[in-house]
Amino acid sequence: MKRVRIHKSGGYDRLRVEDFELEPLKENEVRVETQAIGVNYADCIIRWGLYESAKQYVGWPITPGFEFAGKVVGVGKNVARFDVGDPVFGVKRFGSYASHVNVPEHQVFSLPDGQTVRSMAGFPTVFITAYHALFQHFILRSGMKVLVHSAAGGVGSALVQLATLAGCEVTAIVGREHKSEVPLRYGAKHVLVREKENWWERARDLSKEGFDVVLDANGGSSTKESYALVRPTGKLVVYGAHTFFPQEGGKIQWVRLLTGFLKTLRLNPLNMTQDNKSVVGFNLSFLFERKDLLNEAMNQLNAWLKEEKITPLPFTAFPMDQVAEAHRALESGQTTGKLILIP
Repeated sequence: MKRVRIHKSGGYDRLRVEDFELEPLKENEVRVETQAIGVNYADCIIRWGLYESAKQYVGWPITPGFEFAGKVVGVGKNVARFDVGDPVFGVKRFGSYASHVNVPEHQVFSLPDGQTVRSMAGFPTVFITAYHALFQHFILRSGMKVLVHSAAGGVGSALVQLATLAGCEVTAIVGREHKSEVPLRYGAKHVLVREKENWWERARDLSKEGFDVVLDANGGSSTKESYALVRPTGKLVVYGAHTFFPQEGGKIQWVRLLTGFLKTLRLNPLNMTQDNKSVVGFNLSFLFERKDLLNEAMNQLNAWLKEEKITPLPFTAFPMDQVAEAHRALESGQTTGKLILIP
């Protein structure tokens, strides 16, 4: 068995492929031989030693990874839904960068008809994040105006699909021109390109009254600009801080990190009552005990997949021993869709 292990924080050289043996299966666990593993930006933050839940739940050393797909090769004595040989996908709070994983049964799902292990390996994390952001915090109504940052990436593409499915008018923001067609493919009505225009002014022109929902994983000054675009009764949803982190080199730039932190929006709850706006913040890795939320999200997402109302994202595959190149590509900001590792 092989896994990626990080023994201390740092650059790409900290990602090591090592031999290991899994612990014996617990009575409620499923053992999966992974055939594809999703790569997420959070995995890079784990490598830098800055992901809070990784510090709380695991520490060093750590194997990153939140999602996987493959086949069942073992089941605990209390497992009822799966048998050896079943094709599955699932989520795991760390540890998915491995050829084999033991996972609680409620975090494993049958591979939908017509889908491949490679397409589904990159499905659950971004789509559960998007579903939780849009449907488990407030009531999303048809006709609402939704603004999505980083709309060509994994979570951004999922957000565009789900908001469009809900009947909302989606304005998408992408960083570079070559990404602009991605959110249009998923139903966005407008696309703003940061590298060629003042996105804030264009967004204000498109919706002078503001947006009902703004979804921002950038952090820094972007949160202030986004909050200003939220209409009264609207909500800003914050689920990351990508602008704090490097786009090349693989190592933390501490001045950039501090500058981003200092530029981040500060709010007084009393002022928010006068603005009549709300701010929602979350991190999916703290939700694994909420079986009700995970099950609701995956049941609905699987139903939409079956009805062909949503689609898994296109992916770029890397062999697991090229995990450093996958991280480098993801950090660059040039990629669209999902990246996956192949054990």
